[in-house]
Amino acid sequence: MSVLFTPVELGGVTLPNRIVVSPMCQYAAVDGSAQPWHQVHYGMLSMSGAGLLCLEATHVEREGRITQGCLGLYSDENEAALKPVVEWVRGWMPHVKLGIQLAHAGRKASAQRPWKGGGPLTQADAPDLPWTTFAASAIPYDTKWHTPVALDAVGLARVKQAFVDATLRSLRLGFDVIELHGAHGYCLHQFLSPLSNQRTDAYGGSMEKRRRFPLEVFEACRALVPADKALGMRLSATDWVEGGLTIEDTVETARQLKALGCDFVDASSGGNSPAQKIAVTPGYHVPFAARIRKEAGIKTWAVGVITEPEQAEQIVASGEADCTAHARAFLLDPRWGWNAARALGVETPPLPLPAARATTILPFKPQPQLARAAE
Repeated sequence: MSVLFTPVELGGVTLPNRIVVSPMCQYAAVDGSAQPWHQVHYGMLSMSGAGLLCLEATHVEREGRITQGCLGLYSDENEAALKPVVEWVRGWMPHVKLGIQLAHAGRKASAQRPWKGGGPLTQADAPDLPWTTFAASAIPYDTKWHTPVALDAVGLARVKQAFVDATLRSLRLGFDVIELHGAHGYCLHQFLSPLSNQRTDAYGGSMEKRRRFPLEVFEACRALVPADKALGMRLSATDWVEGGLTIEDTVETARQLKALGCDFVDASSGGNSPAQKIAVTPGYHVPFAARIRKEAGIKTWAVGVITEPEQAEQIVASGEADCTAHARAFLLDPRWGWNAARALGVETPPLPLPAARATTILPFKPQPQLARAAE
């Protein structure tokens, strides 16, 4: 029996299986608002066989976007543009649970799209012009990056309220799961890490003080999310740099998040320093998810180049994580969930089929997995 294709509870939400479509930035929005591309992209992924489809990093402030093309949820226009995307998925794939990742890029905002280099925007990048960035401390990400403005008391209150407002918009849109982005060198991670947080006030210095702002943001959002939804956080378990965040730091952060009502930790790593040295191998974040799950007693998602069904099955069956989250796998194979079920010999569809449409879909029969085009 496959454990990967058994239900799992995250807070008040029961996922039909343990496969998550991980957030993947699309850089296709206009002033934060979803476009026809998002309708097509998420409509396709809703039929992938995953139990949870999590939307890309959706930014809580205009100034907090990574690029000019990043999705946002900071205006009525953003909310209205995202509504038909959610409604399409609900109408056609009602058993898929929907998640959204709420983010603020901090000092890594005001960047160019990846295919244009991905570095900091300059006047030469017009019409994509740079803007003022904000962070825990006035320390640029790298030598050529913008120096951010250190958030003062007013700025801290503004960013926290932006997360609260975006959480309310997410709930109005009907998302089942909300994930706060505290990883990959973005704003909340910048507060956690000594590499980017060199404040001398109540929000910097010791690890306890560096946790304070991310925990305050989480607590404010948790107060709004009802018991029948789920709220979690993505964390970078380590900075992969001497003197940066360690897995021990992150385990304790996870413990404190759990005490505040956190339903899961999406365990990733890195992203806060160009000096990081990471050996990227299939499932390279899995040991972090396993340790956080065991030592903090909280449910975890494992991420990190997990592309083979057998590896995903082993991760959840061994108790290293409660879910596996995939990005590349779904880009290589948009029906990865269905093909994973076949590869593992699962005899029922990975998701219940809507009764009105089940007759239009061929019966599900386990078959040998087709070779991937990429191979």
